[in-house]
Amino acid sequence: MAETLTTTVTELPESRVRLQIQVPASELESRVAHKARELGRSLKLPGFRRGKVPAPLVIQRIGREYVLEEAVRETLGSWYADALESTRIVPVGDPDVDLGELPPQGSALEFSIEIGVLPKAVLGEYKGLEVGRAEPSVKEEEVDREVEGLRERLAKLTTVERAAAVGDFLVVDYLGSSEGVPFEGGEARDRLIELGGGRLIPGFEQGLVGAVAGERRTLEVTFPEDYPSEPLAGSPASFEVSVKEVKEKVLPEIDEDLAIDSGFDTLQELREDLRGRLRAAHEERVQSEFRDAALDAAVANAQVETPEALVKARAQEMWERLLHSLSHRGISRETYLSIAGRGEGEILAEMVPEAEQALRREAVITAVVEAEGIAPDEEALLEALRPTAEREHSEPEGLLQRLRDNGRLEELREDLAAREAIELIAAQAKPIPLEQAQAREKIWTPEKERQDAGEDAPARLWTPER
Repeated sequence: MAETLTTTVTELPESRVRLQIQVPASELESRVAHKARELGRSLKLPGFRRGKVPAPLVIQRIGREYVLEEAVRETLGSWYADALESTRIVPVGDPDVDLGELPPQGSALEFSIEIGVLPKAVLGEYKGLEVGRAEPSVKEEEVDREVEGLRERLAKLTTVERAAAVGDFLVVDYLGSSEGVPFEGGEARDRLIELGGGRLIPGFEQGLVGAVAGERRTLEVTFPEDYPSEPLAGSPASFEVSVKEVKEKVLPEIDEDLAIDSGFDTLQELREDLRGRLRAAHEERVQSEFRDAALDAAVANAQVETPEALVKARAQEMWERLLHSLSHRGISRETYLSIAGRGEGEILAEMVPEAEQALRREAVITAVVEAEGIAPDEEALLEALRPTAEREHSEPEGLLQRLRDNGRLEELREDLAAREAIELIAAQAKPIPLEQAQAREKIWTPEKERQDAGEDAPARLWTPER
């Protein structure tokens, strides 16, 4: 971190601030010299080996203005992050940077950044709120579904002497070609495939329905337009398939043997265990929903200004996070938009209500942390890190030191403080039956909005104490 930065904060209308940042000449010259050495690695000068040209000569040859511009462009993000950290500002949206004129040698660099920030909340009542809470219950149909899932996991494949039907499994060899030329990844031996599983390209599984062991079939298919292999995407292909075996999936009977195979003495014990697991999951979900509802009750009682530009910026952030998450699963922006059947603008518009509520929630949490003086100590930080340390087979103290060394300790502290604030609000809320809450005033939540639209989502209803 550039500790020598000087940052002045000016509050602007509509939850925006201006950061006036001054980078001392010494810091700036250090960055210029570093960048010059980098550029010098590819510079050839008589009398110097490649990569050994001194920084002053690099600057003289390339020009100080160019090196300065590159150094500033490369370091600007780091200076911005340092300024945010030193001022404890929570940014919303992308910053607007005004660099102005770059300074002459020996002078400090001054530039300004305007950015949206988390709005401030004027708290209303946030303790003792009456909040609707569901009663966890487990229906027999849920237990039945768990039993069926267990049967599926314990199912066995048995070879049969008949034509293959949907739901059967085939052991096959195949060789694929496109325009008569075999392609990479298009050949397999003793491959087990499920007819109707939907895991192969369209037409492949359907083309093997009715096949028998020993039969050879030629399948003409077309790869999807969004197929991961670009050379094959949207292209026709031919597969020569040799069927070796037809296998039928046999589910175990629902009897004592099923219980024994699952580690229980009786079927009743098995069902009771499944029922207990379901109830624990229900209780955890209900408590999570209650915490969210209690927070939303406190939000509804608070005054929080959420300017339109700020809400749109948060919606954009949510969209970018979604795309980032999808990319890790191999789903591109274009593929997602195609599946969704909506344009990016429509999706962003749909995210606006949730983005606004997210800003209001964060503002209220921040205000509660300040009002209650919540400041997690080192013992609380170590306790929060203990599960991660156990997974990594390390010590919490080591993780804490690593966060401290990386400048991320404050991030953990703020996250833990926010969790403590939510727990405080929920712990002091008074649960009432959902039916009673439904008869009173309701607030916006994403889940409630989905319910109003006819979608299946858990209720999060609340009413302030009266």
